[in-house]
Amino acid sequence: MVEPVILWRRLVGAQIRSQLQYRVSFVLDLVGAFLISFIDFLAVLVIFHNVTRLGTWNVREVAFLYAFSSISFALTDLLIGHLDQFPQKIRDGNFDILLVRPRSTLFQVIGSDFQLRRLGKAIQGLLVLGYVIGSLDIHWDAGRIGMLVVMVPAAIVIFGSVWVVGGCLAFWTTDGGEFSNAFSYGGNFMAQYPVDILSAWLRRFLAYIVPLAFVCYFPSLYILDKPDPLRLPRFVELLSPAVALAAACVAGLVWRFAVRHYRSAGG
Repeated sequence: MVEPVILWRRLVGAQIRSQLQYRVSFVLDLVGAFLISFIDFLAVLVIFHNVTRLGTWNVREVAFLYAFSSISFALTDLLIGHLDQFPQKIRDGNFDILLVRPRSTLFQVIGSDFQLRRLGKAIQGLLVLGYVIGSLDIHWDAGRIGMLVVMVPAAIVIFGSVWVVGGCLAFWTTDGGEFSNAFSYGGNFMAQYPVDILSAWLRRFLAYIVPLAFVCYFPSLYILDKPDPLRLPRFVELLSPAVALAAACVAGLVWRFAVRHYRSAGG
């Protein structure tokens, strides 16, 4: 277990050093990512310019959801966002090269790219989160502090698992990028807003099929001490780490199944 982590650090370290060789370009990319993500937050503010609440949620509470979703998704994008280019590896046959190397194919794909500029979106989310936490009246205790600590790692695993499963579509479709993006980038958008304002079928889909409701919505109910309009049991609000573990297991199984049935680009 330690050796793959050390190898991943070396791979990422080499990519970071290469990106920092062009410092002006790196800073411009970082600022660009920050500004583009800020436009997303402006959309939230525009909505609340016309309404005072979304269901039972006020602007600061929705900003809390937005901040955590943005931070989690940006860090996931930093780690595995290059899975968007994975279908190209299938089409041009480069995935075959990974099969003959003595490492997990998923590990090799994940470690193949690391774009530090994607931190710009995470920084923007952190700024929003810092402001919102200071403006909300949250009664901090050990449970809420613990949830705050595990919330982002659990969300990264859930986002990452959805991304990996979506990427597996390329084994059968050789593309499927747009369909996969509907769950990765589209999932980030839906996680920024309260699930209870959505239609019933979509709420069930995000809770039981693609568990994006556990990215921010349920943990935020617990931290903010808000009653659940869906009237689910209170323990559901604490299940994000368990759901993240289950999602990671499912993603791993789907990836192994897809690789086992892969027939090569010329097969």
